[in-house]
Amino acid sequence: MKTITVMTATSENQIGLFLDMLAAERGASGNTLDAYRRDLADLAGHLTARGRNLAEAGTPDLRGYLDTLAAAGLKASSSARRLSAIRQFYRFLYSENKRNDDPAAVLEGPKRNRPLPKVLSVDEVDRLFAKARMMMSDDALSPAARLRAARLLCLIETAYATGLRVSELVSLPASAQRGKAMLVIRGKGGKERLVPLNDAARNAMADYARLRKEAATNDEDKWLFPSFGEKGHLTRQHFARDLKALAASCGINPERISPHVLRHAFASHLLHNGADLRVVQTLLGHADISTTQIYTHVLDDRLKSMVRDLHPLADK
Repeated sequence: MKTITVMTATSENQIGLFLDMLAAERGASGNTLDAYRRDLADLAGHLTARGRNLAEAGTPDLRGYLDTLAAAGLKASSSARRLSAIRQFYRFLYSENKRNDDPAAVLEGPKRNRPLPKVLSVDEVDRLFAKARMMMSDDALSPAARLRAARLLCLIETAYATGLRVSELVSLPASAQRGKAMLVIRGKGGKERLVPLNDAARNAMADYARLRKEAATNDEDKWLFPSFGEKGHLTRQHFARDLKALAASCGINPERISPHVLRHAFASHLLHNGADLRVVQTLLGHADISTTQIYTHVLDDRLKSMVRDLHPLADK
C-alpha cells in the first residue's frame, strides 16, 4: 500500500512529541521510532485527504482507516502493527491532556493465526555441536579455519545456553569470556537482564580465546566476536550463513535453521523439561508474557504427558 505523507503541521508536531516520549521514557530504538513515524504519517495523510486530522479523529475515522488497509490487502500482522502505533499515540495524547478521550481504546485488531516457532530437536542440536567440535579439532585445517570453527562453536553454544537474541549475541563484549557464571545483557529498550552461562558455553569461549591468542589477534578488541566490518563485530547475516552451512554439513535442512531458531530451541527445551513460563520470559527478555506464550504448545504436550504418566487412574 502506497503511503500518503501529506499532513498538517499540528499532526507533525504531535507525532514528534510522541516519538520524543518513546525515545526518552522507553528507550525505543531508531528502527522502532522510524516505523512508528511512518505508520502515524500514513494515518495522518489518510485523515487529511478526508478533511480530518489526528487531533480531531474519532473512532469511526480510525475504523475507516483500518478498513482501508484491509481493502488494500495489507497483511494482518502489518495492520496489527499499525494499530499498535495508533493505540499508543492516542493513549499518549489522552495522558498528556491533549484530548479528553481515547478514540483508539475500543478498536479491535485483525485476527492473526500466529505460527508456531521452528524448533530443533535436542538430537539435532547435539549434532550441530558435535560437527562444530570436530571441525575445530581438525589438525588438517589452517589456523584461520580452526579459529573460525571455534568461533562458530562458541556462538552456537552461547546461543543455545542463553537464548540471546542474535543482535545481543554477536555484540557481546570481550569481557564476556572471563569465565563468569552470569552475563549482563542489555536488550530491547535498553533494559538489562542477567542470563546464566553454563560450563559448555564458558569452555567454548575459553577455547575460542586461546585460539585467538595463538593467532595473535588484537587483544584490545572491544567485542567477543570482532570483525573488520563497520559495526566492529560479527554481523547477524554472517553468523546465519555459517550456521546454515554447519547444518547442511550434518544433514539438517538449512531452511529449518537460523540464529533465532536456536533461541526457540532454548525456550522450548527448557519448558519441555519443566521450566516455569515466567522464568523463560525473564531469560528471553520478553516485556510481555503473551510473547512467551507462543511456546505454550510445548507446555500442552508436557501437561498431557504428566497426566498420562502420573495420574493414579491413567491406566484404568
